[in-house]
Amino acid sequence: MSTSAASPATASAEPRPPAIARWAPRLAAVAAGLACAFAQPPFGVLPGLLGWAAILWLLDHAAGARPWRSAFLRGWLAGSAYFAVSLWWVAEAFLVDAANQGWMAPIAVVLLACGLGLFWGAAGLAYRALRPEGPQRLLLFAGVFAVAEWLRGHVFTGLPWDLPGETFKAGSALSQAASLLGAYGLSWIVLATSASPGLLRRGGRGEQAAGAVAVIAAGAVLAGLYAFGAARLAGARPVPADAPTLRIVQANVEQASKYDEASFAGIVQRYAALTRLPPAAGARPAQIVLWPEGAIPASLDDYLDPRAWTYDTIAGVLQPGQTLVVGGYRSAPTAPDVYYNSLYAVRRTPGGAGGGLGVIGRYDKYRLVPFGEFMPFDKLAARVGFKQLVHVGDGFTPGPRPRPIAPPGVPPLQPLICYESLFPGFTREGQAASGMRPAWIANLSNDAWFGATSGPWQHLNIASYRAIEEGLPMVRATPTGVSAVIDAYGRIQPGQWLGHGKYGVIDARLPQALEPTVFNRIGDMPLLILVIISILSARPPRRATLRRT
Repeated sequence: MSTSAASPATASAEPRPPAIARWAPRLAAVAAGLACAFAQPPFGVLPGLLGWAAILWLLDHAAGARPWRSAFLRGWLAGSAYFAVSLWWVAEAFLVDAANQGWMAPIAVVLLACGLGLFWGAAGLAYRALRPEGPQRLLLFAGVFAVAEWLRGHVFTGLPWDLPGETFKAGSALSQAASLLGAYGLSWIVLATSASPGLLRRGGRGEQAAGAVAVIAAGAVLAGLYAFGAARLAGARPVPADAPTLRIVQANVEQASKYDEASFAGIVQRYAALTRLPPAAGARPAQIVLWPEGAIPASLDDYLDPRAWTYDTIAGVLQPGQTLVVGGYRSAPTAPDVYYNSLYAVRRTPGGAGGGLGVIGRYDKYRLVPFGEFMPFDKLAARVGFKQLVHVGDGFTPGPRPRPIAPPGVPPLQPLICYESLFPGFTREGQAASGMRPAWIANLSNDAWFGATSGPWQHLNIASYRAIEEGLPMVRATPTGVSAVIDAYGRIQPGQWLGHGKYGVIDARLPQALEPTVFNRIGDMPLLILVIISILSARPPRRATLRRT
């Protein structure tokens, strides 16, 4: 009688799962990421937050010989889908010069989304590698993804666009928790509460009961934060009648027109005409006029040179004692090839033929946009030809770390130029460095790059969280929208905003600053505490017991 033995290869081979079993979790991860993205403003589909519960469930069920690898893939797919929706408007910037850069638009969106998705992939990997057990794994899940989001906001200059903690509309009751926790700490709360239904899965009675308790606890946390926010908003006071008066000028200048020399005079005249408009009947003239970042496509020093015709035009539309806050670029006096993206405070002074202009304050942008305002790894990019390919040029030089400025006769302000409004903590850092707390935040931005997309509305919501965190009003000026006056609770003041593509002015009084918030005092300390709780919730892996035979 003879017997046959299977070959080692046949004996060790595992049956390959059907294609649907391999692809269904991956497609589910993509769907979960999309759901989380559409929960963000301006879409506001808040049930999409349940996408976080789906991501938790998918990570818990990562299978195969190497479940940690499967967890990384699922996290990365969810993140890539999330950032594809959140940042698709990046393509618009390449279409401004479509002839030279239009071909890069889809490539840029894909690379950016997939690159940022790596942070979520790493979070999924870390979560699975720690082998979480029991309902406390919800806290670990919130911790690893909160850390991933914090790293996304800091690594390689950072890009904290659409943090989970900024999902709620700025100015709403739930958004007020940012005054306590900041956007990063609030992200931990959003992650933990939104993912809690992911614990409701098949299992023993004990496990099902623990999952139900977690969902109830999550609901109680959200109810508590809502009550806190509602009480905070109920205590809001009206703007004093004697508050400083403002005029925001939105000239609706498309980005492409700034590269046409023939349009230069027309652009200047658009800003001048709006600035010259009389105030409404019975209203006081504006003490402070704001023009956006890059309002005039020329050097600040050039168009404020007394020999330039632009000097006379600007001086002619400002009243004596009136201050113009304007964004633009300038070159360093001792190094003409070094350029800064800057904000100037310019005052019309009495005297002479109609008075003159004097620069009474200046701020140089510190946090620059990678691949837009500067080239990361500049020398290497030039050596391999990438710098020439994307037409960045030499770019801008970052200014010193942010500090408030106090032009004479103007309430102290913290400038945040465009991209800088994404970053929690800039204003409190400037306050700590200078010893001076500003009375307001001036956010000059060039959202014309975003076109008629969701980008300007997302940027408005994100920037408004900086007002909530610091307890300071914010004044936003953009060339094409959305410009707005935002109070210290993150709320757009009624009737004091101009949407995309609108031409006009906003006349308003500056809302009051609040007492320093908890976040203003302690920064990201709440996030650190919550992450420590997450770490402590992770059980060490159980060791297998060896049996002696």
